[in-house]
Amino acid sequence: MSLRAGDPAEIGGYPLEARLGSGGMGTVFLARTSSGRPVAIKLIHQQYAGDDEFRIRFRQEVAAARRVSGAFTAAVVDAAPDAEQPWMATTYIEGHTLAQYIAEHGPLDGGELRRLAIGLAEALRDIHRAGVVHRDLKPSNVVLSPEGPRVIDFGISRAVDQQTLTMTGRVIGTPPFMSPEQLQAPRGVGPRSDVFSLGTLLVYAATGHGPFDSDSPYMTAYQVVHEEPSLDAVPVALRAVVEPCLDKEPEGRPSADELLVLLRDLPGDLGGTGAHRAGAGRTRDMKTQHHLATRPTPDPTAPAGSGNGGTAIGRRLRSRWRPVLAAAVAVAAIGGGAAALRTGDSGGNGNSVAAPGAALPDGFKPWRRTVSGGDEDIPDELRCVARGDALFCGGGGVVATRISAVDGSSQWTAKSPGVPVQGMHLVGVTDGTVLGYRFAAQDAPQDPSTEVVALDADSGRELWSVPSGAQSTAVTGRTQDAAVIGSAVVTVDASNSRFEARDAHSGEVTWTTSFPGGTQCAPVPVGPRLFAMCATGTEINASEVRHPTLYAVDRASGTLGSPLAVDGPAVPVGVAGGRLVLLQEHREGTGTTGYDGVARVDPVSLKVTYSRLARTYAGTPGMADGTVYVSGQTGLVTALDPATGRKKWSRQTGVEGAAGPAAGAGALYFSSASGRVVALAPKGGKVLWTTNPRADGLAGEQGASPRVTVAGRAVVVAAAKNTLFAFDARNPPEAG
Repeated sequence: MSLRAGDPAEIGGYPLEARLGSGGMGTVFLARTSSGRPVAIKLIHQQYAGDDEFRIRFRQEVAAARRVSGAFTAAVVDAAPDAEQPWMATTYIEGHTLAQYIAEHGPLDGGELRRLAIGLAEALRDIHRAGVVHRDLKPSNVVLSPEGPRVIDFGISRAVDQQTLTMTGRVIGTPPFMSPEQLQAPRGVGPRSDVFSLGTLLVYAATGHGPFDSDSPYMTAYQVVHEEPSLDAVPVALRAVVEPCLDKEPEGRPSADELLVLLRDLPGDLGGTGAHRAGAGRTRDMKTQHHLATRPTPDPTAPAGSGNGGTAIGRRLRSRWRPVLAAAVAVAAIGGGAAALRTGDSGGNGNSVAAPGAALPDGFKPWRRTVSGGDEDIPDELRCVARGDALFCGGGGVVATRISAVDGSSQWTAKSPGVPVQGMHLVGVTDGTVLGYRFAAQDAPQDPSTEVVALDADSGRELWSVPSGAQSTAVTGRTQDAAVIGSAVVTVDASNSRFEARDAHSGEVTWTTSFPGGTQCAPVPVGPRLFAMCATGTEINASEVRHPTLYAVDRASGTLGSPLAVDGPAVPVGVAGGRLVLLQEHREGTGTTGYDGVARVDPVSLKVTYSRLARTYAGTPGMADGTVYVSGQTGLVTALDPATGRKKWSRQTGVEGAAGPAAGAGALYFSSASGRVVALAPKGGKVLWTTNPRADGLAGEQGASPRVTVAGRAVVVAAAKNTLFAFDARNPPEAG
């Protein structure tokens, strides 16, 4: 991705060319040496530069990376850990991370899986021989280069002979890939902790999910420490190697050298699993922290190199586990023969649109259910968010409900007693917490008319609630009176006079910020950033918000930045290239007839750029993958470039009054309140398939949020009267 306004032009004398990615601690840039050699420069965020404890940790990272610079890691080229803003330059490794590769292409198998496993074991062997424990081995820290896998990011590593630094009150690492001892006693972790992490990573590479996956990071951590791993989808030959790596006790695991011997004993083709592999490709949505530039996807089967497996300890281990491996290979051969008899899936409409990496949740079958709310007569709709195999939905008289994406069964439901406001659905999901809206019953005037309610994601237990204002529709044209930003939720107080930020799980207030005088405001998330969109009381009362003002909101303190005027009326629709995108409304009198312009706000430079549309587009706007879509009442869908306002394509569909899009499983999905769905190809808008109506709903609502949620290859649709149904994107219900 290109450099942004505010990015430095050079770091340490290295001219910068592009951003590769940004994480919680720093930003990674692509740069060049004076000879033209590409390097990746990690620049630590300014807010950590003055943190002495963090500087010590960064010095450790530089030292560890220098100790292990070799064939399987990124060599350190230069570093300045004591600079005003610390940085480190390493050789640039071209390629996708393992997380990116599996998300796009699905799990590895056969020879490519074996070669990846051997390459990573060799990398771990070299890291440990250099006297370093990595401590954060995970898919986003493995780059698939043309020469084989490379391990990156030694940000929480340490030398074996070095005192461990553990920041007070923090468990540092990524729970699905951490060892039990790292979760329980991080000061005591050694090389065998990395072996445990490698075992979890190999399960992920083979199946698309980890051996201890759960909807909650807390439950994941508990399962790592106390439960047995889930290995049913792992090829049986590989399973025999992975199982000892996942021993709860470090001494029960092989060393990296021993592991390398085990992996080399595996057959060239690992074969299949002992179980049906329909759900083996379920992928984790993981944040990639390195090398996010668009590059050709490398072949993960590239040679991984070789090493010395003839040590005495290797010979002992080879003898000790050979019978187990032999049995595993025999079972794999039998399983492979059975697998050869199975045929691929075929869509009911003759169209296969699911992306290669998308998979159905384990055990999935098409389902349908109705979720009753507080008032059974409310003709409203739910909206859902997918987290693994769980769906969290809210709206239509329901504060929130948790439903299995596999079969539609309900884990818990929290009802709202009053009549809901149209368009107000689920607030969001974060850190094991679900946030929704509750409306007071008409016979309970003493209760707050509207509340934001936090519920435990696992149990549905109410954690806290707070009265909420409700003026966002008048300001932004969208009913979003609360927003989840990271692990916090930002609400508007009941008097519509200030923002309040709370920890989403505990409800503890972290800051409050009053609105500028004479205005009312609504929260507008822009990726990880937050903006306030404000309008004067005079314009709101007259339903004429033609001069909205944006303020950047400091997430730590709530402080508002300088005001930024926007030509309105304008409706936020999403984020493209890191910029907030707004559609400008065309009005005749006080009525909106459609959208005739695009405004883009750069959150760094705080500049607004405008583009005119070729004509006024009427309908419901939405955004996906950097493209704006407007779906008209007659079923016409138009794709627009937010940077230029240029029309990319238009496609007439048979789904009237549809909202969308929802992107996933190789398609864009638009759906109406009747539950009718159309799948369009992202490029060109070709109609891939269309379904029949599934509920008794009207198609007259405009401005609705997307009704489709994608969970892997499963398409979940919300329709009128709180009806939910799900089907396989490769086998949609046939339209008759």
